[in-house]
Amino acid sequence: MSETTTAAETAAPYRYTAALAADIEARWQDFWEKHGTYEAPNPGEGSLGGDPEQAAKPKKFIMDMFPYPSGAGLHVGHPLGYIATDVYARYARMTGHNVLHTLGFDAFGLPAEQYAVQTGTHPRTSTEANIVQMTAQLRRLGLGHDQRRSFATIDPSYYRWTQWIFLQIFNSWYDTEADKARPIEELVEQFASGARETPEGWGAWSELSERERADLLGEYRLAYASDAPVNWSPGLGTVLANEEVTADGRSERGNFPVFKAKLRQWNMRITAYADRLLDDLDDLDWPEAIKLQQRNWIGRSEGARISFPVQDAYIDVFTTRQDTLFGATYLVLAPEHPLVESIVPEAWPEDTHQVWTGGHATPAEAVAAYRAQAEGKSDVERQAEAKDKTGVFTGAYATNPVSQEKVPVFIADYVLMGYGTGAIMAVPAHDQRDFEFARAFELPMRCVVEPTDGREADPSTWENAFGSYDATIVNSSDHDISLDGLGVNEAKERMRRWLEEHGLGEGTVNYRLRDWLFSRQRYWGEPFPIVYDEDGIAHPLPESMLPLELPEVEDYSPRTFDPDDANTSPETPLSRNEEWTNVTLDLGDGKGPRRFRRETNTMPNWAGSCWYELRYLDPRNDEKLVDPEVERYWMGPRQGQPKGGVDLYVGGAEHAVLHLLYARFWSKVLHDLGHISSAEPFHKLYNQGMIQAYVYRDARGIAVPAAEVEERDGAYYYQGEKVSRLLGKMGKSLKNAVTPDEICTDYGADTLRLYEMAMGPLDVSRPWDTRAVVGQFRLLQRLWRNAVDEATGEVTVVDTEPDEATLRALHKAIDGVIQDMGGLRFNTAIAKITELNNHVTKLREVPRSVVETMVLLIAPLAPHIAEELWRKLGHEESVVHQDFPVADPAYLVDETVTCVVQVKGKVKARLEVSPSVSESELETLALAEPLIVKALGGADVRKVIVRAPKLVNIVPA
Repeated sequence: MSETTTAAETAAPYRYTAALAADIEARWQDFWEKHGTYEAPNPGEGSLGGDPEQAAKPKKFIMDMFPYPSGAGLHVGHPLGYIATDVYARYARMTGHNVLHTLGFDAFGLPAEQYAVQTGTHPRTSTEANIVQMTAQLRRLGLGHDQRRSFATIDPSYYRWTQWIFLQIFNSWYDTEADKARPIEELVEQFASGARETPEGWGAWSELSERERADLLGEYRLAYASDAPVNWSPGLGTVLANEEVTADGRSERGNFPVFKAKLRQWNMRITAYADRLLDDLDDLDWPEAIKLQQRNWIGRSEGARISFPVQDAYIDVFTTRQDTLFGATYLVLAPEHPLVESIVPEAWPEDTHQVWTGGHATPAEAVAAYRAQAEGKSDVERQAEAKDKTGVFTGAYATNPVSQEKVPVFIADYVLMGYGTGAIMAVPAHDQRDFEFARAFELPMRCVVEPTDGREADPSTWENAFGSYDATIVNSSDHDISLDGLGVNEAKERMRRWLEEHGLGEGTVNYRLRDWLFSRQRYWGEPFPIVYDEDGIAHPLPESMLPLELPEVEDYSPRTFDPDDANTSPETPLSRNEEWTNVTLDLGDGKGPRRFRRETNTMPNWAGSCWYELRYLDPRNDEKLVDPEVERYWMGPRQGQPKGGVDLYVGGAEHAVLHLLYARFWSKVLHDLGHISSAEPFHKLYNQGMIQAYVYRDARGIAVPAAEVEERDGAYYYQGEKVSRLLGKMGKSLKNAVTPDEICTDYGADTLRLYEMAMGPLDVSRPWDTRAVVGQFRLLQRLWRNAVDEATGEVTVVDTEPDEATLRALHKAIDGVIQDMGGLRFNTAIAKITELNNHVTKLREVPRSVVETMVLLIAPLAPHIAEELWRKLGHEESVVHQDFPVADPAYLVDETVTCVVQVKGKVKARLEVSPSVSESELETLALAEPLIVKALGGADVRKVIVRAPKLVNIVPA
């Protein structure tokens, strides 16, 4: 420390410095914790019941997206959303709300397991250590969380209920007539009584074996196991949901290749809720971009199912353009389509094009070779628009049901078994993918939608397909039906009716959404509460056996393989624990103790975050998922929130589909079964932006420490070598991370909070600049000086009334801050507080009422200094639950405003006028103003444009 600094501190020992900020912040954090300042009471006298007066207030449930406790700790980008929700929660408390704001940890998943594999440390050990570290970092920020409600998803007391929810879903089916989930027992009763017939081909319920009954119910259950194509990542040693595969056909985590494999896995029948997931978006206060992503992912499309006769069977296709049926010149099946083997003939038909055969001697050889090739590709790779179209002729022909023409049937990997029926009718003149396929395989094209872009009607001359809804149907008639001359929509409806009348199809709806693949071949996840008997029938564990806890294992890693080896299959860590896997249990079903095999897959990391908002409400309840009264109070439907849900949910836009869609699905199932009153988990969603940082790279492209880079003459150097600079993410691996601990040490947590909120609009990404932090530090120093003598530490305010100008500045600030806080515009709120503080700094004496109001205004943003000043100003109670200031309307209207007077667009005078001045009065005043008379120089006035009260523009003749 220099002599100058020492002298300054000696002269001003009570100046607001980093050291004083640290002392203030530590003391108040201890105070809040000791006194339970942020504890939100539940209604009633049950778990977490409390002050009935507080519980009677209007409620606000404010949430952040679950953090994952990383071993790297926090950098300054992580707390952006946490600080924002804390500011809003504090504001809500001060405006008379009972506020539930807490934070837990989403602690199952891959990072801890990979760390365990590398180090031999148990995932629980490393995860709990990370939670301790992260909790300390978050505490230092002064976040007002109700700590009684915090938990981690790895707590057995938590995942007991995750397993319980799985069982509710497993023991449910979707009744399409009631449009809701119902207990599976009700379906069993219907089958047993004959009230509902079993599906065709199953036989009577009374005649079915136990195995057959289990298989039949599996066709209805909302959670079911099936042998189906899955996304298999050998490099990760696990299967992945479609949402976890990137557009490049690789794993979202780890960037490993993903292949198609057929395995028996658990699935969630989320597709049963497709329409409700779509329709209920209208009731949510979410960003339109997120709603659009969910709508696109669900992908609802209306069209028709059409049956094409082939040999002794039918190929059913789904199309949204049944109006183009006359233009269908071939069919394409997914390579996995179950009809393929039955329609392939022994030999190629006469005159088969050589290009159709793939060079194979027989159709069977061609199909087998192509299927083997397609198996190694993910759905995403198969759907890639840019790739060359591949396929092979099956040797079979189908019949176009309207034209009666024979059309060849191909298999091609651009058709997926999981979408629609796994078969398409190809109309190459009007679909680009079909057009490209037809060009590659020399297939015919027929124009049935009249071009409107000037091209000829002959598709052989075209360079691309023509598809339009603003066109006329042509070349589409026979003796039984004609679409010629109709518009698209009219033609679609006429064709739909014709198909239904002739038993060749029907109008139907299709979805892009697939059922949720719910199994993972990992150790660090929730065990399934499922066991299998000796016949392989799945049985749910009784509730008394929950939680089913993870066993100890010696090897945490699933078996991984060469990332490019598609011919592999999973081996789970749990399957290697024979003692845990093979057990004797009495399930209470009257059959006594029996031998069972446990499910050795675990649930995906998304499971715990599908319902955590409910556990925040009632985290100590061991009897129920959540107390119904408590759930209705915090999340039930109400005015403006018809589906209920959390009042404000803040998190990143990257969870648009994965977490948000899954959580909505679980809420709807629990709502249908009567466990909760809210049909949606999150009413209002807000996506915060990202705090970015500059990444510096050397000539090799390797990131270098940002803190050690020097700027000289507009260029950047590290250890004397020139480096490049690019704005990007902040992270440890990029060597540009700044920790909140560093900023708290140098300036204090309140300064960090203010800076992050002041950087720009909350929903916009912005670059971090440590040098700019000092601006908010100076704001707090000036606020401190306005109330406290830096030499003595005594309060310096006076008990006098503010002058008129100060009252106007004060109440304008109050009004503006209230509007900004409610709209999450914290950057502009800070700007208004700064402007008011600068005004007060210029006063010779500072009135107590002004400083107290300023302290209340800044309290949500900088709570530690606000508490300290509030106490110094003589108040014994915490500032947290004080009433937020209210503006006096009388001071919001200026006595005068400045009106600019222009002549030919140039400013010539300024007038001080009443805000309510009329246009005619303002015109008279402007023309009489001596400076304007002089500027006109006696010229006549051709036109006067008046925008009262701020502008007059005079146009001379």
